[in-house]
Amino acid sequence: MPSFKQPTFQERTAIAAKAKAAALEKLRAKPPVDESALAERRVAALAREAAMQKAREEKRATRELEKAEQAARKAEETIATAGMSEAEQKAIRDAKYAARKNRVGKR
Repeated sequence: MPSFKQPTFQERTAIAAKAKAAALEKLRAKPPVDESALAERRVAALAREAAMQKAREEKRATRELEKAEQAARKAEETIATAGMSEAEQKAIRDAKYAARKNRVGKR
């Protein structure tokens, strides 16, 4: 059994040239892209992008609305607690803490 013979530089370049030529022939043999199918793909991509953009805008608007509602609730709580004594405020804080601890504990 003959031992492995290392290919020379010329042999390697010839093999690479043959592979490149075969790849080009394979690419040339592909049928051309149908323009109507390409146009349909573009329209579908544009519609998909528009739907995604609309969903992003809706999500952003919902997030901003939630932030505004949270700020309003916080302002209402601040106004409500302004007239209370420290003991009443402490009782409210303790109740909030207990509720949060119960929610976190149920996870």
